[in-house]
Amino acid sequence: MPEISESSYLVTAGWDDVPHLDEDTKRQLLERTPPYLRDARSKGTPSLGAGAIYPIPESEITVPMMPMPAFWKRSYALDVGWNRTACLWGAEDPESGVCYLYAEYYQGQQVPSVHAEAIKARGKWIPGVIDPAARGRSQKDGEQLMATYQELGLTLTAADNAREAGIYDVWQMLATGRLKVMAHLSNWLNEYRLYRRDEKGHIIKKNDHLMDDTRYYVRSGRGVAIPKPFEGSFVGGAAGGDGRMGY
Repeated sequence: MPEISESSYLVTAGWDDVPHLDEDTKRQLLERTPPYLRDARSKGTPSLGAGAIYPIPESEITVPMMPMPAFWKRSYALDVGWNRTACLWGAEDPESGVCYLYAEYYQGQQVPSVHAEAIKARGKWIPGVIDPAARGRSQKDGEQLMATYQELGLTLTAADNAREAGIYDVWQMLATGRLKVMAHLSNWLNEYRLYRRDEKGHIIKKNDHLMDDTRYYVRSGRGVAIPKPFEGSFVGGAAGGDGRMGY
């Protein structure tokens, strides 16, 4: 059961949980439902209607976990903070131009060395981009975080943090099928469901670390991405890269 805060949890229920709805009725209801509300009404997935920043059904952007060839270019985006540090890995298929978000790291209240080791475990060779504010921001004790993470062995450059331009670029890629998300990224999907604007059109800055990472990856991460620099059919690995699987 996904935790939204210390005192609240997310529980969903869809049409398949309602025994009196037959398949024909569900089909007719779906046809009359706007695309951006279909997952909400049919599956019980939280939707924020007109307030959703990316009003695209999850079913249109998610794909199953899959291995990825070593020649696909990879990079990651990093958003750092004491309460939450989030990292998001992406890989681009050079033949189709489709990018896949394939791994995430989501951890709070740890020192930079712990985060850095977890990130390197996915592949030390993979370059990344980081929230540019980290160049002069303190995580806990006044250190400049970008330099700190570089000293800990991460290959990092500052990301483009143009917020509205980044949101537009992400939306365009999601809407045209050029950005896909592997369905096991539960933290990314939880943030996606709740990523919204308030009644004045302002982005609600809460639980959006991986959403920020997505912008950094799309705007800057693809520009630094590289294929694995040694032989092997598949790369990656859930715990640090065993040379075979790409997730």
